Amino acid sequence: MALHPKNGEKLIFAPTGTPSSSSPAPQSAALPGPPAPSASAPQFLKNSGLHRSDLDPANPVAQFHAWFTTASDPAAGVGHPETCTLSTAALPSGRVSARMVYLKELDAQGFVVYSNFGTSGKARDLFGIPPADDRQPNPWAALTFWWESQERQVRVEGRAHRLSAAESQTYYDTRVRGSRIGAWASRQSMAVRPDPDVPNDDGRAQLDRWVAEVEERFKDQEQIPVPEFWGGLRIVPERIEFWQGRENRLHDRFVYDRVEGEDGGWVLERLSP
Repeated sequence: MALHPKNGEKLIFAPTGTPSSSSPAPQSAALPGPPAPSASAPQFLKNSGLHRSDLDPANPVAQFHAWFTTASDPAAGVGHPETCTLSTAALPSGRVSARMVYLKELDAQGFVVYSNFGTSGKARDLFGIPPADDRQPNPWAALTFWWESQERQVRVEGRAHRLSAAESQTYYDTRVRGSRIGAWASRQSMAVRPDPDVPNDDGRAQLDRWVAEVEERFKDQEQIPVPEFWGGLRIVPERIEFWQGRENRLHDRFVYDRVEGEDGGWVLERLSP
């Protein structure tokens, strides 16, 4: 793959993967290096389809739990099924950002992840903090799960709410000591400048000093309180989509939408692929 393609050439021409001799890539995708992959993407052929009768008729959280349980089986071949993309959007610009996180809890109320909410991009988007610019709080967030070996994805949209300190402490106590120290030490998403007095430093020295300071603060102390700027975030779903890959991109898609004015009521519909 050429690092600097000529005009009109592509660094990547989808799909990537195993080359196919029967379907050569377009000439515009031909670059020095390994053979270009086929222009025809792999088909989703592992599942006979998803039908309304396969889904919980009234409870998308229960349906997610069923799919997650399947994905968590080692035989399913899904590495870390709790991995998901958390997307947020800044207001008033509308600029969207996304990052990979771990789902840590699921209950009847929603989906819980943990993070820094004092300096992170998530904090700025969701809560308008720290107030360093003209951002307005935007509690809407989305999660996307992709389980490739199952040819399944789940999309969750809803409003985000901070967990209480007591709830966050319960999870925080399960983390190894180094991770608890790290939560205190890191100023997540802040720029870390190189220390000119440390040879070849690229900014890591500052982070190491912060860690050392926290280690000293909690020296010989096994019970460490959860930082006030760190904790759980629950996405309370308003919409949950279940996607099953099918041949020829004619995928099966079903979406649950929460009914306004009804406690726990949902409408289930099939979507066109």
